[in-house]
This record gives sequence, C-alpha cells and structure tokens, in this order.
Amino acid sequence: MKTNDIYEPVIGLEVHAQLLTESKAFCGCTTKFGNTANANSCPVCLGMPGVLPVLNKRMVEFIMKMGLATNCEIASRSIFARKNYFYPDLPKGYQISQYEEPICRGGFVDAELEDGTTKRIGLTRIHMEEDAGKSIHDMDVDTLVDVNRCGVPLIEIVSEPDLRSPHEAHQYLAAIKQLVTYLGICDGNMEEGSLRCDANVSVRKKGETKFGTKTEVKNMNSFRNVERALEYEIDRQIGVLEDGGVVEQETLLWDADRNVAESMRSKEEAHDYRYFPDPDLVPVLVSDSWVGEIRASLPELPRKRRDRFMDQYGLPKYDAEILTLERELADYYEASVAALARPSTEGYKAVSNWVMTDVLRVIKERHLPVTAFPVSADRLAGMLNLVEAGVISGKIAKEVFEEMLTTKESPKTIVERKGLMQVSDAGELEKLVDGILLKNPSQLEEYRKGKTQLFGYFVGEAMKATRGKGNPKLINEILRKKLGNT
Repeated sequence: MKTNDIYEPVIGLEVHAQLLTESKAFCGCTTKFGNTANANSCPVCLGMPGVLPVLNKRMVEFIMKMGLATNCEIASRSIFARKNYFYPDLPKGYQISQYEEPICRGGFVDAELEDGTTKRIGLTRIHMEEDAGKSIHDMDVDTLVDVNRCGVPLIEIVSEPDLRSPHEAHQYLAAIKQLVTYLGICDGNMEEGSLRCDANVSVRKKGETKFGTKTEVKNMNSFRNVERALEYEIDRQIGVLEDGGVVEQETLLWDADRNVAESMRSKEEAHDYRYFPDPDLVPVLVSDSWVGEIRASLPELPRKRRDRFMDQYGLPKYDAEILTLERELADYYEASVAALARPSTEGYKAVSNWVMTDVLRVIKERHLPVTAFPVSADRLAGMLNLVEAGVISGKIAKEVFEEMLTTKESPKTIVERKGLMQVSDAGELEKLVDGILLKNPSQLEEYRKGKTQLFGYFVGEAMKATRGKGNPKLINEILRKKLGNT
C-alpha cells in the first residue's frame, strides 16, 4: 500500500466461520466436505414445498461459545429472519439468517500488532445463518450448481469499522481464526472455505470523523490475499479522490492471480434483502443456566494461556506465543513438561526448544496435524530425561529423536539397542583430551597466545572422537583444567 499523509483507511470485516457440526443447520444432512456434488441434500435444504426446518441445537451452543469468548452479550431471545435474494446456488430464494435480533451483540477482540501494541476491535454482532450452495463455472457447460453446502451452519462475526490498516485487518483475522479453532467450533481452513472474509473499505481525510463511501471486497481466501486486496482497494479509492472523482458504493471481487479487484455489482443495503422474521422457526430462547453451562465448558483461551506459560514455565514471550498458537500444540507442550522426571525452568525451556524446532519442523515437512505427530509427549519427555540424567548427550538426542519418528520404541530402548549411551568416564575422557592436545600443537600454541575461541575447536574434536557420545559438560571441565595449566 502506498503511504499517504492525507487519507486514512476505515475497514470493517465480516467473517463467516463454518461450524464443525455433523449435520446442517436446519436438517439432518451431513456437512462432510468433499462428498459427490449434490449428495448432501434433502427437501429441507433444497427448499421444497411443505417442508419445515428444525434448528440444530449444537449450532446455538457453538455460537454462544464464540460470543462468550469475545465478551458479547448473549440475548435471552433471538429470532431468525429470511434474507431474500435470487442466485442460482440458493434454491429456496432466501437465506435463513438473523438481522434485527441476533443472538450475540457487542463484544470485542484484542489483536496484537507488529509493534507489540494491542488493538481492541469492537464487534457489532455475531449471528447464526445457513450457507448457500456453490456455483461452478465450467467453460464447456456454462455454470453448474453444487448444493452440498446449502444449509451448512455458519456464524457471521461483524466487526465495527475500527481497523485502520491492512496489517490490523490481518492480525484481527488471525485472532478470530485462533479463537474459533481453540473453541473447537471451526477448523479455520480458508482454502476450503470454512473461514471466509468480506471487507468493507472506505477512505477519509485524516482528522475527519465522517466515513467515506464504502465498497465491499469479496473472494479473499487467505490472510495474505486479505492484506493484498485491502492494499489495492485503499490505493484505488485514494487515486479516485485525488483525481477529483467519486468513489461508488459497490461490491468487488478480488482476483488473486492478477492482483486486482473488479466490480461485481452495486452494493446492496439491508432493505434490498427484504428481511422479515422466518415464519417456520420459533424464537431461540437461551436461559441463564444454559449460558452458565457453556461458559463453564470454555477452554483456556489463547492469550490467557500464553501469559500463564510465561508465568508458570518461565518461558520468553516469543516461545509462549508460538506454543499457544494452536490449542493442540499447547496441549502437547504441557503434556511433555508434565512427564519430565525433574521439573525445572531449564527443563521447561528445553522442551520448548525441541517443540519449536524439531517437532514443528517434522509437522511442517509432513503436513501433519499436531494430533498425528508420531512422537508422543511422554516419549519426547523420556528422551529429555535421558539427556538431563547424563545418559545421552544433546547431539545423540537428535539421533534418538529421528529414530522415534519411525518406531514406537521408548527412547531408553533405542539408546540401548544402538549403543548410544554417553561416555562419562572421567579417566577415559582425560586420556582422549590429552591425545587431542598432542595432535594439535599449532592450535594449542595459538590458544596460549590469546586465541581463546579455539576452546570450541578442542571441544568439537573431543566430541568427534567419541562420535558424539562424550559427556560435553565433563569434556569442558577437563579442557578448562588442562588449558588453564598449560
């Protein structure tokens, strides 16, 4: 985005999250992704005459979880409305949604920015609705319609126009994704469409309080595309105004291949959809006791867990943030530290280092979810217990770790089977160090003259001579003694 000292952007996001229910919002059809086109359908989600929708209770529980996690007010009574519009992938001719009386109002999300500050973004509402189908544009047969997605339960999270840059929008969206996945209500997969984002964008001169004319940008299927699309549209609107033109209110589609947003249609207002209460659905009544049950079921949320990791385990903020990005990764870390033989700040940090480097490396290389990682938390801790007890060195631990990726054996069994026990015999290591100093007279002379960084060279030679099995702490102590006396 071009820097501009005259104008500032005003951004609000509408995020749709597909809920992880087994059945649809108002019928018993499966929500399974990837089934044959039009297989997940029935008279209810197709809007056949005479059929009646029945609300999925799980959908209500999931939206209450998100509402409570974002500090919303949960309405004791909310109603469903029909949002009327015609489109080929909407067989009923209307979408069941909420408008005047949504289940969640207000609330906020805190997003952490690049400079380390926190930006609080207000929420207008979170409401329930059903998804539409999918139009497939085929050059040979024109347009096909897949109704599998019709009736899939969604929540729409509508922010206040509090965002002032594409970066802030990115961080807010990341916070939303982290929350819905922590709560277990959405998988957060933008590429498969289970998390989707539309942006309302306008620009105004800095210092003004009145909003400019907004446009809506759709079809952004990744965090990076959200930023790029917003940067493009902000620059476009500023260019229009600086050329003396007027920004038109319209809906734009983002083309990620060409890095442009193109006009789709004029922007609708609420009255264009002719909202009215759905006559086939009764109001949703939520008791205080039900809200209490849902509140009690909430997991520890990301920011609170991050802060606890820093306090309880003495981890740096960077480590704590990485480890709590995903709920399953944080669970893995905590299960590992719980299995340490001698809990300590050093041990907690050692587990953190292994999880952030080797564990995450394998997960990324193999495209695995954390829950499918082949080394269980207790086996990782078992390996680190061997290092702490001096049975193996940190270098040998790397070899043991790689072996654990392909076998279910315990780290102790692997060490015994491969003969990887650490050499900790002081007499044996002293003879080995003497030999290394004799074989490297020139390096020894340079060390005596003040080139003390050669100490690491001698340690490395000793470790090489023991094929990584020498006790590095003991080798360091022997070398300090020997070199201090030379």
